[in-house]
Amino acid sequence: MTRIENQGAAAELAALYPHTGRAHIIGITGSPGVGKSSLVNALTLYYRSQGLTVAILAVDPTSPFSGGAILGDRIRMRDLSGDPGVFIRSMATRGALGGLAATTADLSRALDAAGFDRVLVETVGAGQSEVEIARAAHTTLVLEAPGMGDDIQAIKAGILEIADILVVNKADHPGLENLLRALRAMLDLGTRGEWQPPIMQTIANNRQGLAELAAQIDAHRAYLQASGEGVRRARAQIAIELEARLREAIMARLHTRRDTVHTAALIDQIVARQIDPATAVTELIDAMQLN
Repeated sequence: MTRIENQGAAAELAALYPHTGRAHIIGITGSPGVGKSSLVNALTLYYRSQGLTVAILAVDPTSPFSGGAILGDRIRMRDLSGDPGVFIRSMATRGALGGLAATTADLSRALDAAGFDRVLVETVGAGQSEVEIARAAHTTLVLEAPGMGDDIQAIKAGILEIADILVVNKADHPGLENLLRALRAMLDLGTRGEWQPPIMQTIANNRQGLAELAAQIDAHRAYLQASGEGVRRARAQIAIELEARLREAIMARLHTRRDTVHTAALIDQIVARQIDPATAVTELIDAMQLN
């Protein structure tokens, strides 16, 4: 898995790929403070009580200054330590945006191939821009919590639009009814398909509402399989992934063929306002004979 995270295990991933497609990958996202790690911990304990094996990918932000990451989610998941049916992998974003690391999908597939029944992917928790999880998970849970600020945040476009299930955690806190009204208003305004995201209430610290939440996750999985939506989503996700991987491969080749002296000269010309950046790019492409 370390080699996968370091993007040095292409042959192994190719060998593993035919053995994937059995685990249900569940994404958990939401703003900081809503209790994502607590919910992951509680949901894992519930799944273990049902005899299911669980793998957890917890993504932590990388410092733009030191390049390091705390990887502190394991601290919040002490209840799971020593359980042979649970595997926890913390990983840093390494500068990737969207709440995930560049290799999160590859690690999910490795855990799928390893035979885990459920793979839980917890995003960084940076807010409304974390939509990449919808391209990596089968079922996406978007967490909210009462008392986190202006309830109008709940009906903004963005992260809530990717929710397959809306989860109001810390449902024992003041402000619950206001938040529920805001979320219902958001759902009424939006245009949805056959699946209408339910609003579930949990108190993760007390392990309340987990059975009901797990039942809704199973219901969404059954919907994906019965309606054909799962196949449609898979095709869309793979198309996006192929485009991203193609872009990365092309950029890597460009960097190896680029004339650094020529590039430095163009940068000097841009700074001196002699040419604009778009013209410089055209010159670089012409120099590499890629047009």
